[in-house]
Amino acid sequence: MSDTPIVVHRPSGTGGRRVTVRGRIMGLAHNDDHLIEFLRLAGLPDAWELLDDPAWVEWQGGLPHEYGSG
Repeated sequence: MSDTPIVVHRPSGTGGRRVTVRGRIMGLAHNDDHLIEFLRLAGLPDAWELLDDPAWVEWQGGLPHEYGSG
């Protein structure tokens, strides 16, 4: 399990990436706007600054900001 508070999991075969915040599944993001909304709902209203900070976000199984097909 990751020590990073936010994990953006590998892209799914149909597109999108599962997002977990502190181990809680927030949903399937298809773009950065979806990801930011999940983080806002998790109590992180200024999340844009966190997306490229490896202390906060772990991008697993793919490049950051890429969400697969769709």
